[in-house]
Amino acid sequence: MNSPLEYAHGHGNYEYVPVPAFDDNYIWVVSDGRHAVAVDPGDAAPVRAYLAKRGWRLVAILLTHHHADHVGGVADLLNGQAVPVYGPAGEALGALDPFVTRVKGGDRVHLDAPALDLTVLDVPGHTRGHIAYFQAADPAGTPHLFCGDTLFACGCGRLFEGTPAQMLESLDALAALPGATQVHCAHEYTLSNIRFALACDPGNAALRAWSRDAAALRERGVPTLPTTIAHERAVNPFLRADDPAVQATLADQLHETVPDRLAAFTLMREWKNRFR
Repeated sequence: MNSPLEYAHGHGNYEYVPVPAFDDNYIWVVSDGRHAVAVDPGDAAPVRAYLAKRGWRLVAILLTHHHADHVGGVADLLNGQAVPVYGPAGEALGALDPFVTRVKGGDRVHLDAPALDLTVLDVPGHTRGHIAYFQAADPAGTPHLFCGDTLFACGCGRLFEGTPAQMLESLDALAALPGATQVHCAHEYTLSNIRFALACDPGNAALRAWSRDAAALRERGVPTLPTTIAHERAVNPFLRADDPAVQATLADQLHETVPDRLAAFTLMREWKNRFR
């Protein structure tokens, strides 16, 4: 596997690095060159190895939801250290509960080094209390979103605990962020998501071009992330549930009436669950 160092995205003096974990997770690490923040560290080992390689010191951990592949490495990374951990106010985190500062939509997380000002967004759907973290501008002026398993490149998370209406509202909130926002999703699901997106939106020229580009990236072992909000608005069918072409395809393929965008989203999400 290629080193995540090859995939570090520089923004000013800051780096946003997708550290691979498990089969398809990315643990995003943000650093100013000395201090580092880990987002959803489901596994401690790759984070620890990467920090050691770069000579960075872990100073904070951000959690978006309670699933084990996002929180499983936290205790090992803490290992008695006084490292602040921020996580969703509406979810139980088991043995981690005493160590987590609870945050909810509208709260701010401020870190001095690396200097990060993050706004917390409530984005239920994948889980009931799922949150995301939005950085309005890095030192170069670029916005960033850490959205866990809510929004993926060309997809969205399964509804394990929430409702279609909740997830659609959450995706609407993310789609309303600035188009230049770098979207740091937590999984490399892009190629399978694109296959489904093409089934929903076969006439989308931007999506067909992205299918070719994403396949070329993965053939070289390069992550398809981060994506951007503007790109997702153009190619992600779950952000296009009101598009007449998408609704017509759903009606034709599923032999269902599609009276509104919530019905379209619900049918699409159910279809994706069984799509192969």
